[in-house]
Amino acid sequence: MTTFLVISAALLSLSLGLGLLRVFRGPTVEDRMMAVQLAGTTGVGLILLTGPVLGMGASVDLALVLALLAAVSVAALTRRETEAERHRER
Repeated sequence: MTTFLVISAALLSLSLGLGLLRVFRGPTVEDRMMAVQLAGTTGVGLILLTGPVLGMGASVDLALVLALLAAVSVAALTRRETEAERHRER
């Protein structure tokens, strides 16, 4: 079972790396926002998979905090872009 968790964590790490690449390069703001969501969701899965392998009891709490931070970051990015569009319209 540990081997399965480690292989799954490695695949999630690859997905996280590709998502972070899209965050930094992604041509539009929408691409970046979706990549931030992907990074948050993948990070939660990665923490939940590696927690039992490393014996971290607080991994569920950490995953919940990361999920909340990912949602807040998307809300902040959306608000920033909405305000920028309003400013451009003036």
